[in-house]
Amino acid sequence: PQCSTRTGRIVGLEALVRWQHPERGIVMPGAFIPVLERNNFIASLDLYVWEEACRHIRSWIDRGGVPIPVSVNISRADLYAIDVVEALEGLVSRYDLDHRLLELEITESAYAEDEKMADAVARLKGLGFTILMDDFGSGYSSLNILKNLPIQVLKLDILFFRKSVDIARERIIIRNILTMAHELQMKTIAEGVETAEQVEFLKAAGCDIVQGYVYFKPMPLADFDQVLQPELDQPQGCQ
Repeated sequence: PQCSTRTGRIVGLEALVRWQHPERGIVMPGAFIPVLERNNFIASLDLYVWEEACRHIRSWIDRGGVPIPVSVNISRADLYAIDVVEALEGLVSRYDLDHRLLELEITESAYAEDEKMADAVARLKGLGFTILMDDFGSGYSSLNILKNLPIQVLKLDILFFRKSVDIARERIIIRNILTMAHELQMKTIAEGVETAEQVEFLKAAGCDIVQGYVYFKPMPLADFDQVLQPELDQPQGCQ
């Protein structure tokens, strides 16, 4: 779940994946995603996640509530295995969804290293999807990317900034990234937020949304449905 710094309410979600292994229990993605990428199976997993996101958004709508946007990740490898634009357009059409309800996260390194990604992003933006740059600040951080690509949401991983030994310097950088993003008409999300103090700093610095343990840990869909029900009962929760 992603929460507004202004109200504390859930305003978005990120779809994550875990492997429920019959013997090892929950396996984190760092253990199996690289294997899938090396063996050209990552597109199959991404297609599954994208469709599950669409299916659940449709379910929330059918239950009478205002749906909450869900962001899903796109891998560079997807571009060489499937027609990403056709697949995503087909899903929102099949489930009769507003394009804005399925948000698309792409890492800054994928933008920087692959012109094919830039072309796909432009086409997806033209169709009405919301485009997020994920993990800004942890890789290339090229201002040229922000200048040239139609990014609507900037996601900062503040766990990356917390590796700094100079907290004051770190906060200056974060504040200025947030200011720059807003001047470029981008919404901002900080992920990896763990304390109320971080929330207060980010709110004062102008960050729109926070994601992290300070509000919610990642959770199975069945558990999230229990959290979601009050949001469905109060449509003003999705702004």
